[in-house]
Amino acid sequence: MSANMKVLLLKEPRESETEADPYIKELSSCGHTAALIPVLSFKFVSLSDLTERLFQPERSGGLIFTSPRAVEAVKTCLESHRHRHKWDAVKDKWNEKSIYVVGKATASLDIPLETLTVYQTAEHPDLHKNITDYFTQQRFLSKYGFIKAADGDESQILEEAVGEKDVSLSLDLQEGGTTSRSSSPDLRFVSALKEFQRVSGLPVTGVFDDATKAAMNKPRCGVPDQDEKLESTEQELNDTAESNSTTTHNHTDAAVNATDAANNTEPHVPKQRHLAALLRNRRKRDASEWTGHMAFSKSLLKWRLIGEGYSSQLSIDEQKYIFRLAFRMWSEVSPLQFVEDVHSPLEDIDIRLGFGTGRHLGCSQRFDGAGREFAHAWFLGDIHFDDDEHFTVPNTGSGISLLKVAVHEIGHVLGLPHIYRPGSIMQPSYLPQDAGFEIDWMDRKSIQSLYGVCTGRFSTVFDWIRKEQTPYGEVVVRFNTYFMRDGWYWLYENRNNRTRYGDPVAVQVGWHGLPSSGVDAYVHVWNRKTDAVYFFKGVQYWRYDSENDQVFTEDSDGRSYPRLISEGFPGVSGPVDTAYYDRRDAHIYFFKGSQVFRFDVRVNRLAASSPQKITEVFPAVVPGNHPVGNLDAAYFSYTHNTVFLMKGSWFWRMVSGRDRRRSGSLPPNGLMPRRDVEQQWFDICDVHSSSLRTTRRR
Repeated sequence: MSANMKVLLLKEPRESETEADPYIKELSSCGHTAALIPVLSFKFVSLSDLTERLFQPERSGGLIFTSPRAVEAVKTCLESHRHRHKWDAVKDKWNEKSIYVVGKATASLDIPLETLTVYQTAEHPDLHKNITDYFTQQRFLSKYGFIKAADGDESQILEEAVGEKDVSLSLDLQEGGTTSRSSSPDLRFVSALKEFQRVSGLPVTGVFDDATKAAMNKPRCGVPDQDEKLESTEQELNDTAESNSTTTHNHTDAAVNATDAANNTEPHVPKQRHLAALLRNRRKRDASEWTGHMAFSKSLLKWRLIGEGYSSQLSIDEQKYIFRLAFRMWSEVSPLQFVEDVHSPLEDIDIRLGFGTGRHLGCSQRFDGAGREFAHAWFLGDIHFDDDEHFTVPNTGSGISLLKVAVHEIGHVLGLPHIYRPGSIMQPSYLPQDAGFEIDWMDRKSIQSLYGVCTGRFSTVFDWIRKEQTPYGEVVVRFNTYFMRDGWYWLYENRNNRTRYGDPVAVQVGWHGLPSSGVDAYVHVWNRKTDAVYFFKGVQYWRYDSENDQVFTEDSDGRSYPRLISEGFPGVSGPVDTAYYDRRDAHIYFFKGSQVFRFDVRVNRLAASSPQKITEVFPAVVPGNHPVGNLDAAYFSYTHNTVFLMKGSWFWRMVSGRDRRRSGSLPPNGLMPRRDVEQQWFDICDVHSSSLRTTRRR
């Protein structure tokens, strides 16, 4: 049964009733309007119309026999031999419809329609459950986009039929006009139910079984899961984008503004549109193929927890801490930055957050109380949380994690749909996870398809080598890759090809005693005789005590750190652009301008040929494709067993021994053509300065 239908009821009137009929009340609670036709007068009022409808099954979607008198009315229509003969010709069509019989008394009668399929027989006490289950499915599938409205919908036809003076088939709950079987309400409903079961990972049966019911009853987000076609033009979407300070991938703000100027239109009044409506124009359902359609046109977004929408369960400080952390998590995987703004006019705030119950915060959507829909988002604007839910802070171990829900809803506001992928934060249903949940690979790629990838120069890059002892007493050598920018660093997980969750972190947190503004270069001299780590900044350098995780205060001769570079490395004067140590020839390579200084650690002096031009020591494989000088970083990668030179947003990889074995014409130390840094190393993203020290509490 479709939503918002006009229903005709044929039943015995109860003259003593002082309130609405229970059938009408139940249907009304499900959003339907019901009209009652007294069964005692039915035979004399509209018997001919009833007969006509019985022999036109294509106009109806099904039958419900609500009482013995309803059966008698149908028997009267079939009394004549002529009608019985005609009935034999259409009964198979009725067999394809949904037929319901209410009550044992009705079902036990000698119904002349014995060829009809009785799908369900129920006593009156079960009527509430049966109707409730049916409408629960309808409401859920409709609300979350699995059932789409169609032209000539049966609810509209029924509304017209109710207006007729002589009502015809009052047993008919689904007036289908002349629609074909392929678009019948029942088939649409079953198809929608199967689609929900498919995306939910359930057996696809088309039956409202216990597993399906449990899946529908899970706590979830209020944003629809599936597309609905919008009869709107591309210009309408562009207008909406302009009103929300947004842009699409195919249209620029300039183009939109030019169009408005040409048409001499009035200033556009911003319209707040629910995410459900604006996501309807997505063409593909498979999230793995979805690339987004609209996004904010700026990378710095303001947010605010509105004063009239505070949670009644958590302190204001707890709420703001959780939201700062949730926004930071999206900053860590995209070029977006978020800042809390408590001073600007509310209309200038990009993302507004608040808590409420029932009808709340002037929202057109109503919350349903604890246990079902816990939040919903407005496209490029608001996020509302149901304050009836038991939201908790991270690491509580009970209740619903406000952090996880907030990360999910922020994803919607930024333009992401629901994603049916295990581990995705954008799954529609709430799934409790461990305290250290992260933004999934698919979520990362989806947000980056809207806003691009993170770029930026680096102060230095290096592999940190350390020795560890296994539980079995064996000493193993491990390493991690670190990227530094100014006074912050990221640990890069080479195995997962991504940065560590929670980065960037202040340099002084990871390396105690180094300058807060960061360093220019890192060198680890590592051979059979020496294991020494050095950091360089300006004209000075520090030696680092890896075992005690802090800089040395003085060397073995009592000389204090930091020391001048020229003192510790004769022939090399600071500052240097970058440096790295190559174990293959036991030389430190110091880069300064367009020159490279090769320092032999075995004899503690420069190589005889130093300094040389970088282009001579590291020739270009493709002529002209070379950084030339003023490098940002250079490091030997133990993952790739070769050297990388970085400048700006590009890197050049030195040809490896494997490369030269494949192609003997490649020059030693030759640099392969440049590539974008973000093509090799992913998600090295800045976060707003106000969020840099917001970390997850352990």
